[in-house]
Amino acid sequence: MKPIERKLFGTDGVRGIANVHPMTTEIAMQIGRAIAFLVKNGEKKHHIVIGKDTRLSGYMIENALAAGICSMGVNVQLVGPLPTPGIAFITTSMRADAGVVISASHNPFQDNGIKIFSGNGFKLPDAMEAEIEELIFSQKMEALRPVAEEVGKAARIDDAKGRYIVFLKNTFPRSFTLDGFHIVLDCAHGATYKVAPHVFSELGARVTAIGVDPDGTNINRGCGALHPECIAEKVRQVGADIGLALDGDGDRLIVCDENGNIVDGDHIMAICARELLASRKLRKQTLVSTVMSNMGLEEAMTRMGGKLVRTAVGDRYVVEAMRSRGYNFGGEQSGHLIFLDHNTTGDGILAALQLLAVMIKRGRPLSELAGVMETYPQVLENVRMAGAIRPEQIPGFPQALARAEEQLGRRGRILVRTSGTEPVIRIMAEGENRDEITALALELCDLVRRADVG
Repeated sequence: MKPIERKLFGTDGVRGIANVHPMTTEIAMQIGRAIAFLVKNGEKKHHIVIGKDTRLSGYMIENALAAGICSMGVNVQLVGPLPTPGIAFITTSMRADAGVVISASHNPFQDNGIKIFSGNGFKLPDAMEAEIEELIFSQKMEALRPVAEEVGKAARIDDAKGRYIVFLKNTFPRSFTLDGFHIVLDCAHGATYKVAPHVFSELGARVTAIGVDPDGTNINRGCGALHPECIAEKVRQVGADIGLALDGDGDRLIVCDENGNIVDGDHIMAICARELLASRKLRKQTLVSTVMSNMGLEEAMTRMGGKLVRTAVGDRYVVEAMRSRGYNFGGEQSGHLIFLDHNTTGDGILAALQLLAVMIKRGRPLSELAGVMETYPQVLENVRMAGAIRPEQIPGFPQALARAEEQLGRRGRILVRTSGTEPVIRIMAEGENRDEITALALELCDLVRRADVG
């Protein structure tokens, strides 16, 4: 099947520098109009939820989206700063026709993005994103201008945060409590800064919160899931039981144990998958993850009597595989963790609650639970490109990659891919010997850099 050519959308919505194409108010308004056009069906009044993270540019994009939606005769419900999974939840619980998230996730504050959920809380498939692009660039909507009482209106949902907090607490076993737990929580100055501390403290935990003072420009800056060393240092400093690091829009989770050792998404998946297998709640005894997950995770699943299914990189592809094949748990090494029995997308707070529940049930600290899998050395190199070039187009690169793969054999693997959110080629090497895989990765990176300069 020929891949869909994208003009605006990447692997996770539209993303870029705010106020620079395609993340302009003009494009945002057109996206709003296109979403509204697609959801309108019949005479009933439709409505779309809009939420955002804490970026300064969120205000202008929020207003542009709302204007576009209202101009097509559809109502808008604004929830303000709320985690991406919270907006998915509100979209379904309010029976909205769609939900829109204004966020660039883990990117720096000058970037922003637009992600869209359908009325069932799942991200739009590629084909529907392509339809939105076609509507925008074909000018098909130009003549559609509702007037008088037919235009839409916008209103705020004042209790959205409270609704989401109640939902999250209900995913935690009612017989359990976090009494006695000391948690270091890093909200990355992002969308979880109000919600997350309430969830854990209301369940009984003592919370030491950092990254909860957003100013519009400090989201993800030296904190959160991209910088788990912050929680690691704080855990050691205050003697906490666990550290939880969320990213700017709250759909990722990276943790550290009571000793300050980082525990990534692969280890969290292994811990939770083992518990789901033991309780016969892991559908088809299968965990879904991406090609980036460590080989150790696959070995752990096999040893536990389960199996691992891999997808392309991106939590949307994990979810698509789960839905199409009937699985209920999956995620990414980067910390996107999807518990499909509870929510429709990756949810950092929800994932933390599931992990804490395993710790309580087993009566063991995270440092012991994390021993469920051994990690193979893994090296990831990112090569930023000045121009648009694909790895297979680089002279000598396919041959060098083939030689590296032959050298590793079954002792490792190499993954090369082009980022869907930024002009970067990512080269990941994994194997038994760190020096060997590092040398192979750097050799491939040098070929990419020379081709880019040339």
